[in-house]
Amino acid sequence: MQEIFNLYGWQVSSYEPIQQGLINSTYSIQTNNGAYILQSINHKIFKKPAAIDDNINVISNYLQKHHPNYLFTHLVPTLKGNTLVQWEGGFYRAFPKIDGYALSVLDNENQVKEAAQQFAGFTAILKNFEVNQLKDTLPDFHNLNLRYHQFSEAIIKGNTHRIADTKEAISFLASHKKYVDIYNHFIEHAEVKKRVTHHDTKISNVLFQKKEGIEKAICVIDLDTVMAGYFISDVGDMCRTCLCTVSEEEKDLNKVVVDSAKWKALEKGYLHLMKDELSNFERDHFFYAGQFMIYMQALRFLSDHLNNDVYYGAKYEGQNLVRTLNQIRLLEQYNQLN
Repeated sequence: MQEIFNLYGWQVSSYEPIQQGLINSTYSIQTNNGAYILQSINHKIFKKPAAIDDNINVISNYLQKHHPNYLFTHLVPTLKGNTLVQWEGGFYRAFPKIDGYALSVLDNENQVKEAAQQFAGFTAILKNFEVNQLKDTLPDFHNLNLRYHQFSEAIIKGNTHRIADTKEAISFLASHKKYVDIYNHFIEHAEVKKRVTHHDTKISNVLFQKKEGIEKAICVIDLDTVMAGYFISDVGDMCRTCLCTVSEEEKDLNKVVVDSAKWKALEKGYLHLMKDELSNFERDHFFYAGQFMIYMQALRFLSDHLNNDVYYGAKYEGQNLVRTLNQIRLLEQYNQLN
């Protein structure tokens, strides 16, 4: 990696991998000029790394001009001024290392409120940013019409044995197609607008600091999926990943329980900064955001299971079915909040 270090002019005293995160390879770098995060972009997932680079830079320039005190993971240029490095078939970028830590599990509702407020603040501070400047780094990422179409094809063209064995799950998801209809009504409504949207609002994508015993979220990270989008994507993914104490990998469905206190904390944290930015129609669909995202992820997991695990892969037989049933249970539990 010395050749990459040289591009930045770094004299590196130490570096080590950071294990958190599933898509990109990340390293903590200590240099003579401070600490940095170096990351390789997984271009099997992100086909256009330059689009990610462009999006982060255009937002970075806007924030430096209009909100210079906002804590943001600005990209570090090489000695030649590039913020995206292509080396031996890989793509790399660097950020200054921010003093903070990420969480992989939630202990309390304050963490949910803090995280929700940071994701809301990211969208809110960019309310006057021209969102059409952003490129789609993952086209149709949260397009529920596409995900239902893929599900419909999978139950016809997929593995016949798996289709036969999952009739109950297939029936459940098909019977809840109303969420697709609501989605179409939502995105076509005159009061709905596209904003700068993170699109991956799991708890590990917020940095925290603890000061005088109080835990505070300080900034959002992992901006690869930042695109123009709808607020239901960010709120929905928080509902999907922050309201339950177990992950989508949990096989014991009795453990898949939604915490109502965390739901209230999420709502309070997000609306604290976004309430006045959302239209009445959008606010009326705040609860739907969770239904939208949990349902869509269940569709995606089951489609992949029926298609022999070609997208997510599987570490054991039936893993994507486990994930599907987990998300169906999560949706049922979530609906009990309403």
